[in-house]
Amino acid sequence: MESTHLKVRIARRVVEATDIVSLELAPLEGHSLPPFSAGSHIDVEIRPGLVRQYSLCNDPTESHRYLIAVLRDPASRGGSIAVHDVLAEGQIIQISAPRNHFPLVQAKRSLLFAGGIGVTPILCMAERLAQMGADFEMHYCARSSDRAAFIERVQQSGFADRVHFHFDDGDASQKLNLAAVLDAASADAHLYVCGPGGFIDFVTQGARSRNWGSDRIHYEYFAGQKVDASADDEFEVKLASSGKIVKVPASKTVVTALREAGVNVEVSCEQGVCGTCLTRVLDGEPDHRDNYFTDEEKAANDQFLPCCSRAKSRLLVLDL
Repeated sequence: MESTHLKVRIARRVVEATDIVSLELAPLEGHSLPPFSAGSHIDVEIRPGLVRQYSLCNDPTESHRYLIAVLRDPASRGGSIAVHDVLAEGQIIQISAPRNHFPLVQAKRSLLFAGGIGVTPILCMAERLAQMGADFEMHYCARSSDRAAFIERVQQSGFADRVHFHFDDGDASQKLNLAAVLDAASADAHLYVCGPGGFIDFVTQGARSRNWGSDRIHYEYFAGQKVDASADDEFEVKLASSGKIVKVPASKTVVTALREAGVNVEVSCEQGVCGTCLTRVLDGEPDHRDNYFTDEEKAANDQFLPCCSRAKSRLLVLDL
């Protein structure tokens, strides 16, 4: 867990859709919750040693609660299933203070794309944009209506007429026509997308193929990308503070190799998504395998995430 941590009570647990539950987290008596902005997430300690990140999906002006929603995903590493099976109303759990790696930026028009459970930060953004009187539209894609959380909340909102639902099992007329949506957007519009990796890639690649600049494309992955590790080789990392050199075998992550050498790097998701383990690179070329940095940040090669990324050079000198 991050050093800034809070204890909260699960005040309410609601089944929002098939395989999706929401948890309303309230501060303990005498305590308060730090403010947050649209796009923020928190670390949740589901049980000792099991920490996962979840986007906040309530109105950012609310100070009395945090709301998260979690999809039961059989392919996950255990976090989502544990949330569904272990966490219950009344339970006291530990969370981090909110962090935001997916913030709204000022734009004349915003296009919001939500895929499945990716609606959590996107809905929060829609509510914030509506409060600001900003120009936006939201596209919510899901396998079916019964697998789409917060439909009623959207339909009862003041911006319901700006939200378009697209269901895989619906008729062709309501399917998302991404090309038409992007082509109709002005040259100064920004887009935000969250959901499964394939959905994010579909939207972002569609935008890039229409010459949208990377500064106008904003996204957040929930899970790390799959990487072919068959050609991975051994390399070394050097700790700038001591000069100590640690070998990183093909079968181990940098974080694991450092831990075994007595050097602890704080981690959370261990999938290259949250940024907790961000480490400065003073020399050498990282092999970036994260879904955290922008393309420009990766190209600078002055920082990397040792939980998942490796090295293209034989040696990385780290600011540790």
